[in-house]
Amino acid sequence: GSTLVVAEHENGAIKPPSLSALLAATSLPQKDNSVSLLLAGSGPSLHQAASHAASSHPSISQVLVADSDAFKNPLAESWAKLVHLVQQRGGYSHIIAASNSFGKNVMPRAAALLDVSPVTDVTGISDSRTFVRPIYAGNALSTVRYTGASPCILTIRSTSFPVSQKSVDSKSDKASISQVDLSTFDEGLDKSRYISQTSREDEGPDLGNARIVITGGRALKSAENFKLIENLAKKLGAAVGATRAAVDAGFVANDLQVGQTGKIVAPELYMAFGVSGAIQHLAGMRDSKVIVAVNNDADAPIFQVADYGLVGDLFEVIPELLEKLPEKK
Repeated sequence: GSTLVVAEHENGAIKPPSLSALLAATSLPQKDNSVSLLLAGSGPSLHQAASHAASSHPSISQVLVADSDAFKNPLAESWAKLVHLVQQRGGYSHIIAASNSFGKNVMPRAAALLDVSPVTDVTGISDSRTFVRPIYAGNALSTVRYTGASPCILTIRSTSFPVSQKSVDSKSDKASISQVDLSTFDEGLDKSRYISQTSREDEGPDLGNARIVITGGRALKSAENFKLIENLAKKLGAAVGATRAAVDAGFVANDLQVGQTGKIVAPELYMAFGVSGAIQHLAGMRDSKVIVAVNNDADAPIFQVADYGLVGDLFEVIPELLEKLPEKK
């Protein structure tokens, strides 16, 4: 069997969620599993990412590069068409991407073009056609067998396929890098166009792959008070998260929402202030290594999953923490 990993890159390297997709691809138990990595974009950063992937990830047998202005921005329509084109030429048994906003945007469209059903948000791979995925807001796990035509299209939850932080040794034999022939590629981009992209880079680490996440809930009462969470996060070098209630109340932007309908996170340390612990929220953070909860309600469900719980007023606790924590180097 051969597997295609649809990957994102930035600054000349593959993004962490795509590395998780690569790990999932290599864990598919099938004979002669060869893994191809598909990268698209334009300019030097694309080729830098391709040669870096070819030389430093031993599991990749081939890197496919689609170099065109059509892929300068991650528009789902052109990406889905590209996946369709590459699949028609390569006949892969599996196509895998991360279940982040990029994967969720591209893969269902590619599946529709290929007339197959995608299996989304996979957290475990039992065999090459049997997968585990969460249902009911993460309260139950369902085992799914894919019986459709090839390719089997998967999006995987990257927190379930953690990639070790160790630097990968350069291997002796480089994977081959080949350009995708785009002569027959029809952009057909009249349906959507790229306007702009705003990023939260300047506001601390990315929520999806931060080591520490500090989340505030409805109990913070206002956007002004939410600055307490942001100050604490700055001091700890952490990413800021929020519950759905805090987002709905307009304290923060909705890209900070943690939970089944927001971001799924699994940091080394997760701190929740004024978070009651709704089922959807717990589903989004229960894989965190250490969970600390501060809430003035001793019966809040968050305490059921917390390693450390403190029943107290967050308006007293956070200022005290800020005072006692050393300045981050």
